[in-house]
Amino acid sequence: MLNNKSILITGGTGSFGNAFTRYVLEHYEPEKIIIYSRDEFKQLIMRDNFKEYESKLRFFIGDVRDRDRLKRALEGVDFCIHAAALKQVPACEYNPAEAIKTNINGAQNVIDAALDMGVKKVVALSTDKAVNPVNLYGGTKLVSDKLFIAANAYAGKKDICFSIVRYGNVAGSRGSVIPIFHNVIKNGGTELPVTDCRMTRFWISLQEGVELVVKALEEAKGGETFISKLPSFRVTDLAEAMAPECKIKEVGIRVGEKLHEVMVTVEDAPNTYEYDKYFIIYPQMVWSDSRKAVPTGKRVPEGFYYSSGNNTEWLTVEDIRRLLKTVHFE
Repeated sequence: MLNNKSILITGGTGSFGNAFTRYVLEHYEPEKIIIYSRDEFKQLIMRDNFKEYESKLRFFIGDVRDRDRLKRALEGVDFCIHAAALKQVPACEYNPAEAIKTNINGAQNVIDAALDMGVKKVVALSTDKAVNPVNLYGGTKLVSDKLFIAANAYAGKKDICFSIVRYGNVAGSRGSVIPIFHNVIKNGGTELPVTDCRMTRFWISLQEGVELVVKALEEAKGGETFISKLPSFRVTDLAEAMAPECKIKEVGIRVGEKLHEVMVTVEDAPNTYEYDKYFIIYPQMVWSDSRKAVPTGKRVPEGFYYSSGNNTEWLTVEDIRRLLKTVHFE
């Protein structure tokens, strides 16, 4: 499906961009992969890490805030993966205008440029924080999601569709709980800070995130939100798995933090269908018969609510210890 295709990744030097690029190069024969990002140093590092694929890679310095640069970069591109965003909750709270420029205006720029340049499919990365948002980052990503879904209304007769992939913090990603605990342990700490002992999270690896994006590229008709089925873990069990000798210190929930990650709300349930390894929330709007996604899965029951707190699959302390061996710390 990705053979002989040209692919552009916004924010392509991030952890997802690196993992997605390697996955595609190892499983397909793309014509080229364009890494679109602002940081020349990260591009240099990525170029060195992918030397054996040099002929397949192109590196564009650019910002999603710059629509003209996006249009130039998207010329001749078949698929666009939108991963660029300002993601750190405290930074977005303190710099709200900057978060809006990147996460909302940047999303609209990607949409407009993709429509103008003849891109076939666009998949935007979302986050659990966009569901019932309690912080500005989540609010901007909610708006971004709505923009990408509504973008299908502007496709007209163009052969293009827009869809969304939603997941939570990747295990080991910057700012998440695993590297925080890791640093405390590495520095000889004896107490692990837990914001609330009731807190739960989903466990997702980069590989699983990449595979869900590939699934969206393969199956999306327009407007769907793809969500992986994931196991949950208790943060206290994570602490036990990482350092049983350390005490747990409850420090209180931070501003903009939730007790549980939420992927599907009760309000989403009427449009949500369950498949073997994932859920799909289908759009409420139908733009044309040719763009209508026909569910083949099982509709979830009325009142369905998918969060890390009400999950049916849980990781034990031993499960977590095993999975920690696969975690790459950024």
